[in-house]
Amino acid sequence: MKAIIIAGTNSGVGKTTITIGLIALLKKKGLIVQPFKVGPDFIDTGYHSMIAGRPSRNLDSWMMPEDYVKESFNKNSNDSDFAVIEGVMGLFDGLDSKGFEGSTAQIAKILNVPVILIVDAKSMAGSAGAVVYGFENYDKDVRIAAVIFNNVGSENHYKMLKEAVEHRCKADVLGYMPREKNIAIPSRHLGLVTADDNPISDEFIERLIALIEENIDVGKILSIAHSPIHPFTHSPYDSEGSISAKTCAGKKKVTIAVAYDKAFSFYYQDNLDILTEYGAELKFFSPLNDKHLPDNIDGIYIGGGYPEIYAKELEVNVSLRGQIKELAEGGMFIYAECGGLMYLTEGIIDLEGHRNEMVGIFPATAKMLPKRKVLGYVTVEAIDDSFLAQKGMTIRGHEFHYSEIDMPDTIKRVYKVAKASTGDEWFEGYTYKNVLTSYAHLHFGSNMEWAKNLTNMEETWQHR
Repeated sequence: MKAIIIAGTNSGVGKTTITIGLIALLKKKGLIVQPFKVGPDFIDTGYHSMIAGRPSRNLDSWMMPEDYVKESFNKNSNDSDFAVIEGVMGLFDGLDSKGFEGSTAQIAKILNVPVILIVDAKSMAGSAGAVVYGFENYDKDVRIAAVIFNNVGSENHYKMLKEAVEHRCKADVLGYMPREKNIAIPSRHLGLVTADDNPISDEFIERLIALIEENIDVGKILSIAHSPIHPFTHSPYDSEGSISAKTCAGKKKVTIAVAYDKAFSFYYQDNLDILTEYGAELKFFSPLNDKHLPDNIDGIYIGGGYPEIYAKELEVNVSLRGQIKELAEGGMFIYAECGGLMYLTEGIIDLEGHRNEMVGIFPATAKMLPKRKVLGYVTVEAIDDSFLAQKGMTIRGHEFHYSEIDMPDTIKRVYKVAKASTGDEWFEGYTYKNVLTSYAHLHFGSNMEWAKNLTNMEETWQHR
């Protein structure tokens, strides 16, 4: 198995378009391609998964310990021929401007994988050499093996760009993507639209493949790619790649209903895998389409997504909303994040002031805002016991939302949330009976005890 990282000088340079085009081309050549995404993004992974035909994984050096990054990469790519890792923002952009934690550069160093740098060449010629030279020398432990230019206006434009880089830089110039209006993926307020929401047509993919074959040296990409070897000192998994069977010995298998459709699709694939490996059986259901929950379940997990976009459809599904509310009142264990939190309130109010009824477990409404409310990494500390964590336990995650919730003070909070970049603190982890929810998207790889507790809800909760 060989691997490369597709990185950018900054956000919006075309990383995702080139990544999915390359995945599609390699798959067409008969290779098994394992995609990854640096950072906490859910949306790019959806596109990767759709094109590759296998789940894309997140690699994040802030949310995950270094050994877990290596383990997740090794475990999920060892049956593939080629791993394509899409970077996040610019190559050196991470938690803050002083270090590389959370950045694509940090992942490149942890995994020892070469970088192909995407440069937006619009309105640029000789300065391309200065840009690439600066990136090459900013941290020489990051190997920038090659460059691809995007938004190139003509063959003559590309010739000037190529000469500028070859004059001063070590990186190979592999080619370019021409300036075309019809090869960009549409955007929405939370980033790119989801793959389920905007499935890419076969014609679009074929056009991308043709452009890459025509203008980029794919053979050189294959030769640049590196076969990384990653020793690690501690693994959460046993020698066979699974959480030790001792953890699950004699334990009742818990069945968790997982909400998954166009409205709720923001899950870290590793989280679902960890729950399964701890003994959970996951039964997927659609809050948009299913009138009833799966039978014989012990708990419900509702992740994030776009409930505000599908608020009318969610409101119309009265029977499912009623069943979830009834089960909550009866003591069912329910865990929800971000969009799932919004769904469990009394209603969602859109930007025009229109309200759609939701489940109504919490006496609050979720109101959409014209500007982003919160964005960034967070550390979550349990300030009281719950079925997910005992008091004092911590875990890492990410918050990103354009809504706010008027949760009354009478609703108990069991989380203290701290924003990693600023240290700002606030309280979430709203609880009602056996329901626990917050805006934070947690990554169980940062503290697997939280996942273990979730698969052992009843026993964990006995110690409250």
